Amino acid sequence: MLRLSVSQMIAKISELLPFEAVSEDYSFYLKIESYSPYVCAAVHDGHQFRKSLWKNCLHTEYDRWYEEDPCTKEMIHTHPIVIAGADSRFEYDLNRPPEGAIYSDAWGKQLWKEPLSKKEYDLSLSKHNSFYKVVDALLGQIETLFSKAIVFDMHSYNWQRWNREVPTWNLGTTNLDNDRFGSTIVSWQEKLASIQLPHDIKSDCKINDTFQGNGYFLKHITANFNDTLVLATEISKIYCDESSGIIFPEVVRSVALQLKELIPLQAKEFQVSDL
Repeated sequence: MLRLSVSQMIAKISELLPFEAVSEDYSFYLKIESYSPYVCAAVHDGHQFRKSLWKNCLHTEYDRWYEEDPCTKEMIHTHPIVIAGADSRFEYDLNRPPEGAIYSDAWGKQLWKEPLSKKEYDLSLSKHNSFYKVVDALLGQIETLFSKAIVFDMHSYNWQRWNREVPTWNLGTTNLDNDRFGSTIVSWQEKLASIQLPHDIKSDCKINDTFQGNGYFLKHITANFNDTLVLATEISKIYCDESSGIIFPEVVRSVALQLKELIPLQAKEFQVSDL
């Protein structure tokens, strides 16, 4: 694996070179085994939290882990193009716009003992900007090569905090052109519902049930790439114990193995569709 600057990553993308790298500051990861018409992303997978913020943070490591999306990168790691955040969303949130990416409070609790200094704030924001420079270069190249692209935007959510039954999978589509992409959305919904999980865990999928797809990652790509569809795909955290932080590796592996088959199938269907 390489360690590359943003400009080096973009140069390799412009030359259609395959590579696997972390960013120079270790804030995100990008693997391109081959240039394919689909991208897998896990923007909330990261858990890193730089040391200069530790003493000022009121949230515990568990508090942060609870709201992150652990294992979402692992669920998609076999695919030819994978981009993932390495830093915690509590440092800066890649799924929020730049002006709201750095929290002052999180889930009803003040985050910092003292407001962040300009130096700390600017450092976090620069990481957010760097990530999106690479995203834009990558998707620009993919659209040029294949005319259209599909992005599988993987997330997870805490199902036990809901006071009603919630789906194993949720697709957020409010900010998509549903007239144009509706058949692809329904097809992806059906594929996710077909997944079989260990221990008789149910696998159903609903659209806009728990989340509506309001994340900045989806909105940014949709606004800037007319022929790229972003499927905001949320799995409930049935693959871990939310209260203790224990991961169930057999469930994670089962999800990854089935997505290994289903994601390329969906991407192929999208490429041959008349859109």
